[in-house]
Amino acid sequence: MIVVTGGAGFIGANLVKRLNRETSEDIVVVDDLTDGHKFRNLVDLDIADYLDRADFQQRLTQPSAFGPISAVFHQGACSTTTEWDGRYMLRNNFEYSKQLLSFCEQAGVPFIYASSAAVYGASETFAEHPRFERPLNVYGYSKLLFDQYYRRHATSLQTQVVGLRYFNVYGPREQHKGSMASVAFHFNNQLRDQGSVRLFEGSNGFADGEQRRDFVYVDDVVDVNVWMFQHPEVRGVFNCGTGRAQTFNEVAQAVIDYHDRGTMTYIPFPDHLRGAYQSFTEADLSQLRSVGYAHEMRTVQTGVAQYLAEISN
Repeated sequence: MIVVTGGAGFIGANLVKRLNRETSEDIVVVDDLTDGHKFRNLVDLDIADYLDRADFQQRLTQPSAFGPISAVFHQGACSTTTEWDGRYMLRNNFEYSKQLLSFCEQAGVPFIYASSAAVYGASETFAEHPRFERPLNVYGYSKLLFDQYYRRHATSLQTQVVGLRYFNVYGPREQHKGSMASVAFHFNNQLRDQGSVRLFEGSNGFADGEQRRDFVYVDDVVDVNVWMFQHPEVRGVFNCGTGRAQTFNEVAQAVIDYHDRGTMTYIPFPDHLRGAYQSFTEADLSQLRSVGYAHEMRTVQTGVAQYLAEISN
């Protein structure tokens, strides 16, 4: 049995889809369907059971309540970067992760969890080292706090633990995320509805639409998760991106090129994002490559075309 928390969410559902192809093991999805729209991500997946997150957490205090577990992929979190309720964020992203880590260590279960590039915040270097970790929001801090907790206990842990710092992930099954969905998702909807794609004007020294992010296609993120599961000797915290920063203009152009129509419009940079916005991210993949992960990630041009083709079917 494999447990995927956040399995009805964006990355979690794509991971379950891949596991359905890669393994014959039963998949148990854990999530919170208060937002019932997420059920659509599960309809075409083969799962053995679904557990509400609160029920699952209660059962974690009794390891014998579960049968043999081969791995826990912990994708469940509050991922709203504009959420400033720190108590809520730390309960969801820090305390829950600590509880799962403790369970997995006691049960001898590999634990592969989602961290975030938001831990780097205002940094200009995106390498897995404390001196580069400067989160700009409480979401980023909640992820960093658990990475720090894991690092402090790493030498005493017997089971495999891997943290993956996701950069800007885009792809199918993100429709429920609203404002937190990828720019590729929003650009596609804007082009469909209004014939034009809206981008931010210049900020932090970048020209209009030239802010740069490490945009990574969800299938590439899933590949890294599955590879880690297949390599139980690998442990640690790793960046999970392309290693290649590309502009928002490039994402918009990829959407326009796919549809062969549309224009770009630049809008004022929002006041509420000033001082809490990453204008540049680019994953340093040295550590990931050093443990043997050699697969190349898709460019924006390739990934966006694949994404739009899939959701257009």
